[in-house]
Amino acid sequence: MTHHDLTLVWAGIIAFAVFAYVVMDGFDLGIGILFPTFAVGEERDQAMNSIAPVWDGNETWLVMGGGGLLAAFPLAYAIILPATYPLMIAMLLGLVFRGVAFEFRWRDPRHRAFWDAAFSVGSLIAAVSQGIVLGAILQGIHVAADAYAGGWLDWLSPFSLLTGLSVAIGYALLGATWLLWKTEGAAHDHARRLALWLGIATLAALGAVSAATPFLAYDYWRRWFMMPDVLLTAQVPLLVVIAAVAYFWSLRTGRQRLPFLIALGFFLLGFIGLGISIFPYVVPRAITIWDAAAPPLSQVFLLMGSIFIIPCILLYTSWAYWVFRGKVGTHGYH
Repeated sequence: MTHHDLTLVWAGIIAFAVFAYVVMDGFDLGIGILFPTFAVGEERDQAMNSIAPVWDGNETWLVMGGGGLLAAFPLAYAIILPATYPLMIAMLLGLVFRGVAFEFRWRDPRHRAFWDAAFSVGSLIAAVSQGIVLGAILQGIHVAADAYAGGWLDWLSPFSLLTGLSVAIGYALLGATWLLWKTEGAAHDHARRLALWLGIATLAALGAVSAATPFLAYDYWRRWFMMPDVLLTAQVPLLVVIAAVAYFWSLRTGRQRLPFLIALGFFLLGFIGLGISIFPYVVPRAITIWDAAAPPLSQVFLLMGSIFIIPCILLYTSWAYWVFRGKVGTHGYH
């Protein structure tokens, strides 16, 4: 296997890990964002119990994505992290505070209102930070001599704030559709109402980001609007429209699992669109995946470990979701 082939394999592994994190941790971050809208007591307990068996395992993919980027594309890691340090710090603090709040709301009932607020705020901070990181990468990072050459707040722009808000809305949609699938009674009815409005908001946010991205750089514009590329790229918005029709039909007909699966489809199509915009760059218009790649021997060594580790992660994750595949009540799954 050539060096170029290895690099493509590792780009695929990192992309898979990032997408797996987004869709798996996305819905429990979304539940945190929506948490204040649920009634204190049974509704909130059902929402929390629905993710109790899986939320911490979902974050395995964050470690896989970040660690894989450091190991397989060290130059990209060394550029992206300094460019987004405040966001990364905020995201990690949000995740830590959310995890602590998740445990303590059960063990410290006297201060449950505080821990509920902490759970929600931590989830919102983590989601918005991730979205702003995406926007910062898309709008471009100032690189000189293979190092970050920008300032502390270069990531802050109207576009990055738009992507931050959009990711939070999308996560909230995942959270609402997950609860639509997993809960009963008042929580289920509330989740269905949220799923309708968040579906509209997510499509509007996806449209806004998609419309703004081509204006960031000519390369983006060329890939999306010039022949012959447009013959391929036009299929993505077409599939989004088809998925949107299917989503609202599934809500109208009372489906419970299908809205969540279609919401995942929105994220997959957005991820494909991101790949169309930036490939083969890992730092757009500055560093390609081959420029950033570790030496071939390092990639081979890492790949040997990944061949065993990734199937193990997939197996225990699948097993957890299979065991807890039913509906959840106030006191847990049944």
